[in-house]
Amino acid sequence: MRRSPRPGSAKSPHKHTSNFYSDNSNSSVSVTSGDSSGQRSAGPGPGEPEGRRARGSSCEPAGSPVASEEQLDLLSTLDLRQEMPPPRVSKNFLSLLLQVLSLLLSLVGDALVIVYREVCSIRFLLTAVSLLSLFLAALWWGLLYLVPPLDNEPKEMLTLSEYHERVRSQGQQLQQLQAELDKLHKEVSSVRAANSERVAKIVFQRLNEDFVRKPDYALSSVGASIDLEKTSQDYEDANTAYFWNRFSFWNYARPPTVILEPDVFPGNCWAFEGDQGQVVIRLPGRVQLSDVTLQHPPPSVAHTGGANSAPRDFAVYGLQVDDETEVFLGKFTFDVEKSEIQTFHLQNDPPAAFPKVKIQILSNWGHPHFTCLYRVRAHGMRTSEGAGDSATGEPH
Repeated sequence: MRRSPRPGSAKSPHKHTSNFYSDNSNSSVSVTSGDSSGQRSAGPGPGEPEGRRARGSSCEPAGSPVASEEQLDLLSTLDLRQEMPPPRVSKNFLSLLLQVLSLLLSLVGDALVIVYREVCSIRFLLTAVSLLSLFLAALWWGLLYLVPPLDNEPKEMLTLSEYHERVRSQGQQLQQLQAELDKLHKEVSSVRAANSERVAKIVFQRLNEDFVRKPDYALSSVGASIDLEKTSQDYEDANTAYFWNRFSFWNYARPPTVILEPDVFPGNCWAFEGDQGQVVIRLPGRVQLSDVTLQHPPPSVAHTGGANSAPRDFAVYGLQVDDETEVFLGKFTFDVEKSEIQTFHLQNDPPAAFPKVKIQILSNWGHPHFTCLYRVRAHGMRTSEGAGDSATGEPH
């Protein structure tokens, strides 16, 4: 039985169609044979046109339509684009380009270094030239103004006798100057010695007089003493063990004779109980009393931080020979805010001589238990034994 020809195959004007389909069928067969499962792919691969699948299939039906001319041209163009290899850049060209760039960079760096060195050398030259010009200008100014001009006129020549005469006159002038200097030195030395002696004398005098330039007749060293019968009792601290205080070398309380000593330092005082008491001083003779001086350390050196145990208001009395007649000599106030040494003028007019003087403390500066009395001084003029009999005074 004879096969009938495919419809339209004899009349198709494109004779190269059989070759195109044969190529595509070969490629389709080769792809199918490379599959490990041995089955033909069910659909086109990615990017594969439908015409190729239709042409490569061996079991296509006899009545399938023939592809048109535009489709064949499009398929050929796509196949050519897929088969063209991608463009590759030559490695030799890239290496050559990198070498050229590195060479240019090295040249530019060398040029910059050369320019920097030139600039530095020019700056150094300018600095050196400036310093040299300043040095030359200073040297020229020194030569012009500091060096005296040279005398162009020739000096007269001196004879030997004239030269000796000038030397002798200058020697005499030097001797006169030396004598004046020696005289001035002696005067300065004498003034210094006189001032030193004067200053030393004043210092020693002030130290000896303790800033009170009056004789003190209430010193134990000149014969003064304490009349214990007419003097208040010593203060006894209740917190101190009386057993040990009975022994003199364990008793820390100072006796009233301490007020007759010149040693004044904190704690070296006579203390009596309360804020009122009295002490009677037996003078070395009959003394026309004119002043009394009380001394108490300032609050700044006190161990208790104040001077509330110092006496405040006190009165002074002169006692006659019979120890009964008392003459009132004045009432005063010792101010602890003032100097530590305070002198008070007595009301002894007309002046009367007394063998004893009584200091009666009327109040203190606030201490509730005791009052401390430091040094007491009695000033005046000592008289003979008979001169005091005619002395009068206001009895107390």
